[in-house]
Amino acid sequence: MRAFTHRTTRTFALVGVVTATGLLLAACGTEDGAGGMDHGGASASPTASATASAIPGTTAAPEAGAPGAFNDADVMFAQMMIPHHEQALEMAKLADGRAEDPEVKKLVTAIEQAQDPEIQKMRAWLKGWGRPESAAHGSGHGMSGMMSGQDMKDLAAVKGKAFDRKFAELMIAHHEGAVAMAKDEQRDGCNATARKLADDVVRTQSTEVAQLRKILDRL
Repeated sequence: MRAFTHRTTRTFALVGVVTATGLLLAACGTEDGAGGMDHGGASASPTASATASAIPGTTAAPEAGAPGAFNDADVMFAQMMIPHHEQALEMAKLADGRAEDPEVKKLVTAIEQAQDPEIQKMRAWLKGWGRPESAAHGSGHGMSGMMSGQDMKDLAAVKGKAFDRKFAELMIAHHEGAVAMAKDEQRDGCNATARKLADDVVRTQSTEVAQLRKILDRL
């Protein structure tokens, strides 16, 4: 009877380890073919969080951040996407009194309504994760699609159809950069909430790029 009890105890212990490992991989796997899938919005349990912290490259998130474990790719995604979104909002503000095309004006409103709340979300993640809002990134990790100061001056200098055309051209490049960054997060990120936002960026901004191309074709 004692041998049976000992074997049973070891069996339950093994099952517990396998279950905990499986839950971690489901919550934080980046190479399982389920890129961007939301694996659940509930905060990780203390046991799962402790286990996640022990896995190289991941950190257990405190309750104030996006729930679940996170890694360096998640942090970089937020740190880079915040200023990227901020510039898109600056471009959108320039449309006031300059844009003429109704469809351009509609897209400007959509950009403002989507990206400002996303900035607030990402700031909250970084605060909760205990990471700075901005950080120095090495070469190869630049913010793709960002406009130069001269680009912004050129956009501010035109009105009417000339503005609409310039805005469309620049925003296409800007959106394509955001989509590229979001795809990096889908591939390399760990946090389900951050990867869900990356999904939204890819879907929404790819659709807007297609709309902007159609606008350019008729202007």
